[in-house]
Amino acid sequence: METKKLDIVGGDYQKNIDAAAKILKNGGIVAVPTETVYGLAASAVLDEPIINVFKAKGRPQDNPLIVHISDMDMLEKIAAEIPKSAKKCAEKFWPGPFTMVLKRTDYVSNRVCAGLDTVAVRCPSEKSIRDIIKASGIPLAAPSANISGAPSPTTYSHVINDLDGKIDAVVCGEDCLYGVESTVVALFGEHPRLLRPGAVTLEELREVLPDIEVDKAILEEPEKDEKVASPGMKYKHYAPKTEAFLVEADEVSFADFVNKKEDCLALCFAEESELITVEKKIYGKKTDEFTLAKNLFSALRSIDNLNKKAVYIHAPSKSGVGLAVYNRLIRACAFRVIKL
Repeated sequence: METKKLDIVGGDYQKNIDAAAKILKNGGIVAVPTETVYGLAASAVLDEPIINVFKAKGRPQDNPLIVHISDMDMLEKIAAEIPKSAKKCAEKFWPGPFTMVLKRTDYVSNRVCAGLDTVAVRCPSEKSIRDIIKASGIPLAAPSANISGAPSPTTYSHVINDLDGKIDAVVCGEDCLYGVESTVVALFGEHPRLLRPGAVTLEELREVLPDIEVDKAILEEPEKDEKVASPGMKYKHYAPKTEAFLVEADEVSFADFVNKKEDCLALCFAEESELITVEKKIYGKKTDEFTLAKNLFSALRSIDNLNKKAVYIHAPSKSGVGLAVYNRLIRACAFRVIKL
């Protein structure tokens, strides 16, 4: 199929928003910018568009999708129960890069929820996707707009590289603000539970949800047949084709380690760059976790162009947004961690 390019930066904003909304209302699929990563949007209330999203991505169908809404009225249609904790989180973190998992109604397609009795939902801060939702009048299911398992797209050119000719349209907007997917918290059950870290940090969550627990799958590989409530928990994700390893070390130890390797690439911090003599790419400053997050997926996408035998990635801290970066990297490296 021909993938339409709907430019909302250099073109007619409202005309292209309306065009995207019309495609979605008619059951099509459209890649859209969000503040986290580009999403592959489809109607959350129809089965066939969701099936087509899974096909375009090559995504396993037991992996749930996040439903995107424009306001709290939509949440009331989607969620069977909205506890006080959910209302507090919505007040604090919406619109924004925060997803809550709640008990669901039958309003959304069962395929969106991978057969679970819960639904993951968020209200994004990116204006264009909220305008598309309002214009279409329906909530949108939108996983990352990439081939399943590959690094997530943070620019419209990433989307075109992966999905041109496989989807109806791409809304061409600005580069994504945060560069990693949303924070996901389960708000059903006895205690709130962090399922996936993102730009809303664990430290910020504890101010609203002091009893929040951290799911072990954030830093560990889930069991093979384990059902998961959030995207990004179960499978190898975000991975370059080059064999990748995550290295936990100080700057000197990391440099000494990679400098002894042959035909490799070091993905490193700016602060240690001068110590590294093998080919390297800087993905940000160790002291600036937001920059590491914003640059992460573009850096991972660029690795395969260098045709190296392996890439060794210096692990960030596991605090603040660093936890989100570490979580994505441990999956990109298929849980292969070298501790020095």
